[in-house]
Amino acid sequence: MSELVLPGPLVIFSTLLDGIKSGYFTPHIIRTTLEVILGLFFGGLFGFMTGIIMGEIAFLRKLLFPYIIASQAVPKLALAPLFILWFGFGMTSKVVITALICFFPLLENTVTAIKYTDKQKQELFRMLGASRWKILIHLKIPAGMPGIIAGLRVAVVLAIVGAVIGEFVGGSDGLGAVIIASQGMMDTPLMFATLILLTAMGMILYQVVQLLEKKWLIRFMKEKEK
Repeated sequence: MSELVLPGPLVIFSTLLDGIKSGYFTPHIIRTTLEVILGLFFGGLFGFMTGIIMGEIAFLRKLLFPYIIASQAVPKLALAPLFILWFGFGMTSKVVITALICFFPLLENTVTAIKYTDKQKQELFRMLGASRWKILIHLKIPAGMPGIIAGLRVAVVLAIVGAVIGEFVGGSDGLGAVIIASQGMMDTPLMFATLILLTAMGMILYQVVQLLEKKWLIRFMKEKEK
């Protein structure tokens, strides 16, 4: 088969190594990584805080959920040109797109964790005179952390999708922009090499979250045994 259609593994890895050695990929990796981390941070933080509020206040949950679901149902690729128009071709628009994609997994898992905390434990806290704030901080959030971190794991993978979508639509830097450029140049080995880098980035970030989860779970189990 022609290398233009499907290049061999040796050609792809040769292109990948040459790009890494020459420093061609370095600024693009840094740019995409920054977009992913910033988008994950802001989207995850906003989703976590909103999830806590909606999990605690049933009225807000019923009021806001239809609008949030509607916002998530719209394809992000369709919204990307609007964000480029509103926030420009710089990093801001890509961070906003990434944050919007990362927002929902954290929101959904946080609401579920807060809403379905063990009722008997909540009653025990109330009997001991704990306020609603203390029940939230010392019971609901710690008990719901496994589910919340599961949402973070999903958000990490989706963050890369968000950053690449933004770079597809409007960007001269980043691994998504490299894919578009390689498509225009008919450089299929470069396209596959970039896809390998994006895959490796996603796997590394996912493993980092898993390590944080394991450390937290070990600490949580020790405190639970006490």
